[in-house]
Amino acid sequence: MIMIANLPPGLVMILGALVLPFVARRLQAYGVLALSVISLALFLITPAGEHGNITLFGMTLNMVRIDSLSRIFGIVFHIAAIVSSIYALHVRDPRQHIAALVYAGGAIGACCAGDLITLFVFWELTALSSVFLIWASDSERSYRSGMRYLIIQVASGVLLLSGAIIHYVQSGSLTFASFVVEGEPLGLAATLILLALGIKCAFPLLHNWLQDSYPEATATGTVFLSAFTTKLAVYSLIRGFAGLDLLIPIGCAMTLFPIVFAVIENDLRRVLAYSLNNQLGFMVVGVGIGTELAINGTVAHAFCHIIYKSLLFMSMGAVLYRVGTTKATELGGLHKSMPWTTLFCIIGAGAISGFPLLSGFISKSMIISAAAEQHQFWVWIVLLIASAGVMEHSGIKIPFFAFFAHDSGKRVEEAPWNMLTAMAIAAFFCVGLGIAYPLLYRMLPYAVDYHPYTVTHVVTQMQLLLFALLAFVVLMKSGLYPAEQRSTNLDTDWIYRRLLPACIRGLRTVYDVVNDAFRSDMVVIVHGIMDFTRATFNENGILGRTWSSSTMTLWATLLLAVCLLLYYL
Repeated sequence: MIMIANLPPGLVMILGALVLPFVARRLQAYGVLALSVISLALFLITPAGEHGNITLFGMTLNMVRIDSLSRIFGIVFHIAAIVSSIYALHVRDPRQHIAALVYAGGAIGACCAGDLITLFVFWELTALSSVFLIWASDSERSYRSGMRYLIIQVASGVLLLSGAIIHYVQSGSLTFASFVVEGEPLGLAATLILLALGIKCAFPLLHNWLQDSYPEATATGTVFLSAFTTKLAVYSLIRGFAGLDLLIPIGCAMTLFPIVFAVIENDLRRVLAYSLNNQLGFMVVGVGIGTELAINGTVAHAFCHIIYKSLLFMSMGAVLYRVGTTKATELGGLHKSMPWTTLFCIIGAGAISGFPLLSGFISKSMIISAAAEQHQFWVWIVLLIASAGVMEHSGIKIPFFAFFAHDSGKRVEEAPWNMLTAMAIAAFFCVGLGIAYPLLYRMLPYAVDYHPYTVTHVVTQMQLLLFALLAFVVLMKSGLYPAEQRSTNLDTDWIYRRLLPACIRGLRTVYDVVNDAFRSDMVVIVHGIMDFTRATFNENGILGRTWSSSTMTLWATLLLAVCLLLYYL
């Protein structure tokens, strides 16, 4: 038991990935599932407390810290890994299986790290492994998107390491604890670490890697991606920056701006990526409020969100697997040939929208109530508006355009059995958490005195959802709803997908012109020097020809006279 406790959770999955290439391809997917289950079993029997302390270069590292916060994130990360591996049982690609195992294991290890260096190691491991889930699509778009994703994720790690080193120099400690001191501004180390977490959490203007890369991953890879990276950042924000007021406006902005882009977006997996950004906003607001209710709500929402967002990505992955596209303009009418996928997608859409009896309702309302309890009126209003927006783009748009709307005429097979099984498990959790919510509440970091099913909560939420539904119907009937178009919408990723490449091309052109001109001028100058040298020093040149003795005597006399004159002056 002591040896198990000293091993970082998730290490079994990471080491297992090294063995996976030597297993027959048809068994590799089952190996991923088995390792995920074994890792969960070991994690559940690991006792709470700090384990695995080592000394490295004079620094004390705490590789394993199990408390109420890391425990619940570790559990939901394992559930996500198990469900996602079931979803990917039909895949015969070793790259995806190895990358998924290392990625999930790294995320689990990171959320149990007690010091900043251990966190950094697992942090970078998730970045380096997850990019292969994008590259596995084997397209030029996925390669370029993966490169951008990798650069941004590694930059996040560099910032985290820089902050950790500065923090160690200033305090002599690497313990990963809160950086927030009431009444004092953040120091340089904390600022760098917050920036690193902000990139991983897709803060506004730092968010585009998410919408850029997730839709380019494989159908199964996106399911893994949706579960770990951003929620690891949310966990880290809770651990290090709970109660930081700055996070409240950042979170509010995150809840609102993706709504516009999600409405006009044609690629439904990209819509879900914007929706993910929106849901992260609720969690960031909860971290910023920082009360016990807000932190409980953030943790509960992260738990529920991992499952219902995975369910939605799985349903769109099944559509992509069978139809070959998730463009809204090319879908519609799939409920006739994919009824089970349609049902599971609707359950996921209901959960993310916050319908009563589904998981989103019992978690999101905790954050909204925490804002109300702290008399954050405008924050409360923003969260209500954002809730209506979620209903519109994820609750209605996704299932409507994929499975209903106009009939595209596509008749395909239902999703494979393993995909349906994974979706059924996730749907079961969505319903189960919405009904048996005390089971989740008991795992939260603080004691819970909150009841989601009050008349006020239910009536307010139903009014909000029905209003969003009514607005969608009116806009569709009146023709005011933005028509789906075959296009790629760029928001601030226009900066690095268009502006920066154009600037680099412009600088390259200027460099080439200047370089060519400089080279031409230098060639002319060198040729001139060589011509002068040849003319001067050849056998007929003034310095190369033979001079008579009388002439040389005359020059020597003149030079001697000049020297004597200078000496006596």
